[in-house]
Amino acid sequence: MTDEAVRALLQRFYALQGERVEAYRLLEEGHRAYLSSAPRYDFPRYRQLVHELTLAFSSISREVLQLQGRLRDQHGCPELAQHLARLQEREQEKLQLTAQLQLARQRVQDEPGVDAHQQEVRELKHKLIKTIEAISEILQDLKYDSEEAE
Repeated sequence: MTDEAVRALLQRFYALQGERVEAYRLLEEGHRAYLSSAPRYDFPRYRQLVHELTLAFSSISREVLQLQGRLRDQHGCPELAQHLARLQEREQEKLQLTAQLQLARQRVQDEPGVDAHQQEVRELKHKLIKTIEAISEILQDLKYDSEEAE
């Protein structure tokens, strides 16, 4: 195992995480614009954005899985690879919750008097916060373990 190679893989991973953060920002921005186009929602534009970002998320995930495999198989770093595996699971959960939250926000906007919709938004926000906290913890563990390996 060369420290340089592992460091390069981890740098690429952090760059991919940065791309993921940017994709989430664009998704949130696009959804706000979509909601502001009510009552005649501009669905084609929003659908195109979601399509493009889905491709981006998929590409990022594929590359992270490749990095995970290389850390585990080529560089003998199963603990670092495990962090990436756990992170991928949480990122998938985050994306699903984000999509559910966006749908719930639209329901609140379309039917403002329905308390159940507002409750659903609160619950989804809470789950999303918990998932983001879990992602942060995994990133901290990864940072700690990668520094320890050096």
